[in-house]
Amino acid sequence: MFSRIAELSAARSKDPNTQVGACIVSEENKILSLGYNGMPAGCNDDGCPGVGRDFLDTKYPFVCHAELNAVLNSNHDLKGSRIYVSLFPMQRMRQSNNQSGIKEVIYTCDK
Repeated sequence: MFSRIAELSAARSKDPNTQVGACIVSEENKILSLGYNGMPAGCNDDGCPGVGRDFLDTKYPFVCHAELNAVLNSNHDLKGSRIYVSLFPMQRMRQSNNQSGIKEVIYTCDK
């Protein structure tokens, strides 16, 4: 069920190539936060550098990953929680998950 919620969150991403969603769940199976890959807060998806015809070539320095967005969107203690992600997380994101107290990562695709 939580994997499906992560996939639904991914649909909010405007990335035409890879849409990723994340759902953080407590030990009591309550949703603590959601996130999807997209531009940082305050940066319009349609007006920031890297968006447009050359988006796929220049997006990586600008896009905030779904897992990080889910961590940053949360106002809960994430210690002991699980994160469901629609795509296997990159090493950098696994580090931030560990640092935030997330104990388990569940992903549905390892593209």
